[in-house]
Amino acid sequence: MPQRFLVDPRRAVLYLALSALACAPRRPAGLVPEAAAVVERHQVGAWVEATQPTGHRTVRFRWQLQDDRGAAGGRGTARIAAPDSVRLDVVGPLGAGRGAAVVVGDSAQWTDPPDIIERLVPSYPLMWAMFGVERMPPSDAALRGVSDSSGTAWEWAAGADTVSYIRRVAPGRLIAESRQAGKVVGRVETEFGPDGRPTSSRLTVPSVPARLTLTFTASAPSESFPPDLWRAAP
Repeated sequence: MPQRFLVDPRRAVLYLALSALACAPRRPAGLVPEAAAVVERHQVGAWVEATQPTGHRTVRFRWQLQDDRGAAGGRGTARIAAPDSVRLDVVGPLGAGRGAAVVVGDSAQWTDPPDIIERLVPSYPLMWAMFGVERMPPSDAALRGVSDSSGTAWEWAAGADTVSYIRRVAPGRLIAESRQAGKVVGRVETEFGPDGRPTSSRLTVPSVPARLTLTFTASAPSESFPPDLWRAAP
């Protein structure tokens, strides 16, 4: 008689979600399977907490942007302060095209030039995902997800907006996708090294189309950043 294998349905759903990682940039469907169960906010909070910054950290990276106008690249620095603040500085080839911004949570305190964030990243959850960080959903969002020892897959939906995350433990990988009215706004895929720090990240924006790639070159704890760091230049 053939053997029969019993599979926990929750593990089966997560397996399907994690298997999407290999082909996520090409999938027309959502990242999280429809079979994922409704979850409570405190469950999502525990998943998000595992990705949150701690203390102060300076992260350096190389960036490469390719869109319908061509390609450009340069260097950047992110000074991240727990729980949810970051000062971003980017510079183009040979020191040209400088830009800076301070983001707290899901809003910019200031940007220079004014459109620097929206030119590079179409939403703040995607921006944070490029640094390996998941964001808590709005308080009124509907939540679905599944989790086991291999990782998590979850999403929130509020009004026309949907944000989905899939995080795999080994090898470390995070995929985040933002949709509006069912249309993909952008998708991020971030890879992690053995120490749990991001090694590379790729944002794909299908509407342009455009691709932004970050290659992380250094990540180190820092002392508390000076107050002037968070202020815009006069």
